[in-house]
Amino acid sequence: MDARAIPTWVTGRGTIPLDSPRILGILNLTPDSFFDGGLHAGVAAAVAHAERLLAEGADVLDVGGESTRAGAAPVPAADELARVLPVVRELVRRFPDTPISIDTVKSEVAAAALAEGAWIVNDVSGLRLDPRLAGVIADARAGAVLMHSRGSVAEMASYATALYGPDPVGEIAQELEGALRRAHAAGIPKDAIVLDPGLGFAKRTEHSIAALARLDRVLALGRPVLLGPSRKRFVGEVAGGLPPAERLEGTIAACVAGLLAGARLFRVHDVAPARRALAVAEAVRRAS
Repeated sequence: MDARAIPTWVTGRGTIPLDSPRILGILNLTPDSFFDGGLHAGVAAAVAHAERLLAEGADVLDVGGESTRAGAAPVPAADELARVLPVVRELVRRFPDTPISIDTVKSEVAAAALAEGAWIVNDVSGLRLDPRLAGVIADARAGAVLMHSRGSVAEMASYATALYGPDPVGEIAQELEGALRRAHAAGIPKDAIVLDPGLGFAKRTEHSIAALARLDRVLALGRPVLLGPSRKRFVGEVAGGLPPAERLEGTIAACVAGLLAGARLFRVHDVAPARRALAVAEAVRRAS
């Protein structure tokens, strides 16, 4: 099956059409994220930022309460719940038709957010770290993003586990296939799953570029693909060593390259410029 022909992403709370590029607007509620840590803490600030993301064209709001930057301290479930639940609750109340994604590796956090009305669980561990998470997603009939990574939450954005042989994309695809098996064994429907190659996670710059260049090998697993290049280290390194604040253009370039390679979903901080660039790239893709 050609994943680029799959028209929808099915969740228990609604169906998201993928006939055009879809953007997940990043709503970080953490004090220590690498780019926007602490900027949207608290319900009022978070909702105000969500309104901006939606006004700029976000299709999904991706809410996270634990940083995955290299060396980040693990966050207890109680603290993560305190950060995200009041925000998810208010977002669902204010924007009842907007898909809300909870970015977590913890079954307890996922279950609580889904009970409040979230549609999707975005698991950066690909169902590796919490054996109960797959069952929570299946029971709620939620959508699932399964991302490729290695190691713990504190390790996965570092180079500690970026150890690959001569075919890194083959290894990435094989490990994502393992995530799919875990999902299917728990009863998560195939059409609820989106795959993410995990750009910048357990990957040196050359590994992330290779994953973008050979995205067809992830698409061959038969699911739509989400990309999250937003202001990542590999973007800055390719562009000459730029800090996060100067990585917007590179982020857009990675999104466009990914779209033309078959990705349909994009997780970004900067929704408006990504939306404009993807609209042009999608027009070219369709014309070709």
